[in-house]
Amino acid sequence: MSKITFTSREIKELQKNPNVQRVSERSITYSDSFKNRFMDEYLAGKLPRQIFTENGFDINVIGLKRIEQSAHRWKKAYEKNGLIGLTDSRKTSSGRPIKRELTPAEVIERQKARIKLLEGQVELLKKLEVTERRLLNERENLVPSKVYQLIFETVEQNQFKRMTKYFCDLLGVSRSGYYSYLKASTSREAREQLDLEAKEVILKAFNRRGYKKGSRSIKMILENEYNLIFSRKKIQRIMKKYGIVCPHRRPNPYKKIAKSTKEHRVVPNKLNREFKQGVPGKVLLTDITYLPYNGNSMAYLSTIKDASTNELLAYHVSDRITLDIATKTIHKLMNNKKISLTRLLHL
Repeated sequence: MSKITFTSREIKELQKNPNVQRVSERSITYSDSFKNRFMDEYLAGKLPRQIFTENGFDINVIGLKRIEQSAHRWKKAYEKNGLIGLTDSRKTSSGRPIKRELTPAEVIERQKARIKLLEGQVELLKKLEVTERRLLNERENLVPSKVYQLIFETVEQNQFKRMTKYFCDLLGVSRSGYYSYLKASTSREAREQLDLEAKEVILKAFNRRGYKKGSRSIKMILENEYNLIFSRKKIQRIMKKYGIVCPHRRPNPYKKIAKSTKEHRVVPNKLNREFKQGVPGKVLLTDITYLPYNGNSMAYLSTIKDASTNELLAYHVSDRITLDIATKTIHKLMNNKKISLTRLLHL
């Protein structure tokens, strides 16, 4: 104990500090919350004198020796008993041993205080056990920055401020890396703001014309229409970060059927690309055109054209691209009495 004594004025000033539990002429008792905060900041690399100063203590009043003694005592208790070691043992201990027998009321009072402390310690340990399981479950497949964020949220929400080192060891990350992560919060927030701005621009290109696009199309749209130069890697990073997904085109089931039935097998090349033979109705061409409308809707136009005259002989429109769209077009052509066909070739 330091030999420095406090005057009545200094005692009144110390009593105003929320980190002081009680104070007398020769001793001072600090609150458990301050001891917990002290250990957390001390393990983070701060000096004891700096911590006391930042928490409203005058070094000239309490003395540097008293600070060093408190730091040594709390560090030793923390290393020995961890969380529980920082609790003020004088709440339940009887202080100096007394020679007289305790009265029944005193025995009951002391047992109640001891039971209350033990119940609090058990609840704290249960809470810590649940937190450990949750951290280990959420730790899987996380990058270090996400692990640091997980530790920070756990410490803040559950008031485990003195358990930082323990959580870092539990999840296999360095404590120095964790505190570097906290110090870089300002620059990280600035980068997050820039990413949010880039996200808004990318979403405009992503949803342009009513259908979703990939990173290549987004890059070209940003350059040509918004005069913005984004690298494709940045676009991919932003899309991955915010879950912007371009769906893959589903395979056409009719192509699979055609392949399995050999419907589109190779046939003899009778035309040899000589489409215009000067005879109307001899060579016919057919195709299906996609017609988008109303934003996300799609119509399909099937046509048959005379290769010699470029005249449309028959057509059919459908909202589904099935085999019927082709057969109905052929039926319309055959039912048109005004059209005479010279010869139908396999095209």
